[in-house]
Amino acid sequence: MPVTAKICGLSTPETLGAAIAGGASHVGFVFFAKSPRNVTPEQAAQLAAQVPAQVARVGLFVDPDPDFVAHVLSQVPLEVIQLHGEETPEQAARLGARHEVWKAIPVRTRADLAAGNAFRCAVSRLLYDAKPPKGADLPGGNGLRFDWKLLDGFAHPLPWALSGGLDGDNVAEAVAITAARLVDISSGVESAPGIKSVDKIARFLQAVASL
Repeated sequence: MPVTAKICGLSTPETLGAAIAGGASHVGFVFFAKSPRNVTPEQAAQLAAQVPAQVARVGLFVDPDPDFVAHVLSQVPLEVIQLHGEETPEQAARLGARHEVWKAIPVRTRADLAAGNAFRCAVSRLLYDAKPPKGADLPGGNGLRFDWKLLDGFAHPLPWALSGGLDGDNVAEAVAITAARLVDISSGVESAPGIKSVDKIARFLQAVASL
């Protein structure tokens, strides 16, 4: 089974084009005002219109108001809703009535992985990401990685993806340790917070394609 990649936090036609050209399976748009990657529904709609059918469009939300999600969905054709806050299984299940939903699980210790069990019947995929420092403004996209060996031998309750601190240099190691089949990157393909690099996107996707 090949390894696929999601490029998250895209905000320009050029970087979106690089993700698509490089073979990304998923492209992500961030709807979270505190993030340097935040886009408006109008911006995302223009970008989403350029995404071919074989690439899934993902919207990232953090503890969103359901009305805001509905507003975004009325303008942006998303295939996946990614929840990156402290959403409950019940909240996730309600959003998943018409869309595929992913839930981010912040990880620092092996015990943190158990949080995914509560979402077994609520979402279709878990996203393991590094737990942010206390007081951090962003729940993800901080360029941090957790100990990938924590996933060794773990019985995943759902399909899953690996995120946190990935880049073109370490993704092969990450996949070798965790056996991930979907990797998710944001800050690892940036030249500055929120500024994606076409070259880094291409290099990362080349590294993934070689696995």
